[in-house]
Amino acid sequence: MGENCGMGKKTDEKVAMEAIGHIKENYERLEKEIVNQLYFGAEHDSTTGHYREMVWSSMFERIVPKKFVIEHSVFIIDSKGNISREVDLAILDEMYTPYIFKYGELKFIPIEAVAAVVECKSTSLDSEVLKNWTDSIRKLKTSPRAVVRTITKIACGTEGNPGVPTQTGTRPLRILCCLQEKTPSIKNRRFFDVVISAGSTTKELNIKWNEEQENLYEWYVELNHADKTNEEREKRKKNETLNEQTSKKLDSYQVSHGNHLLSLMTFNFQLNQLLMLINNPMLFPHMAYVEMFNNNQYQKGKKE
Repeated sequence: MGENCGMGKKTDEKVAMEAIGHIKENYERLEKEIVNQLYFGAEHDSTTGHYREMVWSSMFERIVPKKFVIEHSVFIIDSKGNISREVDLAILDEMYTPYIFKYGELKFIPIEAVAAVVECKSTSLDSEVLKNWTDSIRKLKTSPRAVVRTITKIACGTEGNPGVPTQTGTRPLRILCCLQEKTPSIKNRRFFDVVISAGSTTKELNIKWNEEQENLYEWYVELNHADKTNEEREKRKKNETLNEQTSKKLDSYQVSHGNHLLSLMTFNFQLNQLLMLINNPMLFPHMAYVEMFNNNQYQKGKKE
């Protein structure tokens, strides 16, 4: 009886190992499938731009939690009246934050809701175009002026006293997705937090993270205290005691199959780890937006 139990246990372990191996193999096949789809679109110019965008969108839909939605071709707005250039894909949490405006395909989304923005390109990576696009995202600032019930009290955030001290000012992850045999230049990569390039020969995704943030704690500070100056953020880092988990680098999340790096599976864990560091979007500052709209006195046809 004891021997049979032992044999059953070994069988279960073998089944589990095989299942895990199949999952890794499926990620490998999925990555090749995504690359093939991207280059299939590149060969058919009439649908290239929209088709590629849908392929990238499908990839993100497979890996981000269902609390997030992916919106196409949106503009992002803040309570200071700044508006981004058009964003190909925006990954956002719409549970707590209202749309500023949504009419058919025209969408204006508050920066407080946005966890990531994605720019989809082919092999043409114009540095000035990429810089102007990322600059239009960088200028957007979240506002802490939210009034919300928490477990113990009603928190009223102000410019100097944010309602949730662990998040004084968030910003979205900036992602570039492109077709590129070679790794995009350092000059282009520095505009983004991560660059995902699809290789037609290798049938793989080459994923490069910006190395300015060395570990998870630095990513936490960067994403949750984006409103602070570099000096203030450096001071915060020095005053905090890092434990083993927060000092881990994103490279620690790499997954291999044999001697082969599974880029898509690795990116799944890396991206979702960073999304967990933000966890919730900034609480929506209704009054800040009310004041912004009331201060705008533009009327169609009215002469200045």
